[in-house]
Amino acid sequence: MDAGWISHGLASLSAVAKEAGFAVDLIDLRALSGWDHFREVLAGRAPDVVGVTMMSVDYNPARQTLAIVKQVRPQAVTVIGGPHVTIALQDSLRIPHVDYLVLHEGELAFPQLLRSIAAGSPPPERVLRGDAPGLDAIPFSDRSLFLDEWKKWGYTLDSPEVPFVPELGPPFATIIAGRGCTYNCSFCKPGEDYLFGKRTRRRSVDSVLAEIRMLAERYRLASFMFHDDCLTEDRAWVSEFTEKYVAAGFSLPFFCQTRADILVKHEDMVAQMARAGLRGYFIGFESGSDRVLKFIRKGTTVAQNLEAARICRRYGIKIWANYMMGLPTETKEEVLETVRMMKEIDPDYYSPAFFTPHPGTDLYDFVVEHDLSRITDYDSYRRNPTEPKIRGQDYAFLKWAMMESQRRKPLNRFRRWASYQGQRVRRLTPAKVMRRLGLARSA
Repeated sequence: MDAGWISHGLASLSAVAKEAGFAVDLIDLRALSGWDHFREVLAGRAPDVVGVTMMSVDYNPARQTLAIVKQVRPQAVTVIGGPHVTIALQDSLRIPHVDYLVLHEGELAFPQLLRSIAAGSPPPERVLRGDAPGLDAIPFSDRSLFLDEWKKWGYTLDSPEVPFVPELGPPFATIIAGRGCTYNCSFCKPGEDYLFGKRTRRRSVDSVLAEIRMLAERYRLASFMFHDDCLTEDRAWVSEFTEKYVAAGFSLPFFCQTRADILVKHEDMVAQMARAGLRGYFIGFESGSDRVLKFIRKGTTVAQNLEAARICRRYGIKIWANYMMGLPTETKEEVLETVRMMKEIDPDYYSPAFFTPHPGTDLYDFVVEHDLSRITDYDSYRRNPTEPKIRGQDYAFLKWAMMESQRRKPLNRFRRWASYQGQRVRRLTPAKVMRRLGLARSA
């Protein structure tokens, strides 16, 4: 089940479909042994409508899924939606065996489609454009859609979804408080604007607190993560949330995503979130080169990256570091600058990636315009640093640099060892540090 993440898109569509009176269940391909297993499960479920969500990397399995549906259940109506359908409609229209394609957000369009099908008057047009729903008006994500399915395969919410993050113990859940992002990074925009519009829409604090309360009562929630692109872009919302979260008696640890420049400019917000239960930030440091940061329109600087890390340490907040290597125009020296920056930041968790050009983004267009793409299959849209993505980069060097960026400085290694041992670093001399790390030079 990988890390056990749910698809909030599917969970939200399930919630509105059930509210409209339809029976919904899930076939989670991650739980199946292969396509023959899928055929068997599909035949047993015998659905009238099959909906498939699709990011760019999901293109091949989505295409295969839809083909099998039409073989096993030819009378079923097939629907696809998700990011790739919106940002690459013409590409998606080439997928055979698709009756309807839903663009943008589907909480209003999908139940209406189901009602039309049930009434025997399905819409004549294949492409349906979804309108943006009021986020407080739609029901909470239907986590039972996933949990009921996982139980069939021996998985529950009590299973450790994120064992590599001890601060987030099970039962753990992800929560989305808003949609969209106000920033303009070229590796992300304008694709996200196509999906959600050019502004961020946020749920009310009371709505989010009600969902947390429901999760705590129903699933004994122990920790959670905000899955918003940048929760902290709205300081007023964060301030209201932390005040009401504490006042409501909540103390569950949580993580959220943020930006280095926000932390540097608003350290008071960091302190307030830490007091409320924040245990870690996901931070997109991206690069250790100011030129590269400017090229990708990140809107931050290396100095801000380093200062943001210091602020996190000051308040005992864990750092989950997101960064990339192999960006267009990036030189080897600039890659080494990223290596040096990561050694200085010394994050608690590393999340490196080889830059991957995704359709619908300005940096993807740059790569296509300059004939740089080395992606020959949709499966290569995975962000994992495992294969070449663009021309002009030495990927043997990048693999070495990525490993080196995660090799801690001796002093940082020692500090972490000392923290586990409960010792104070300043009481130990450099010679003792070297000996305890096994680095003492022989005579």
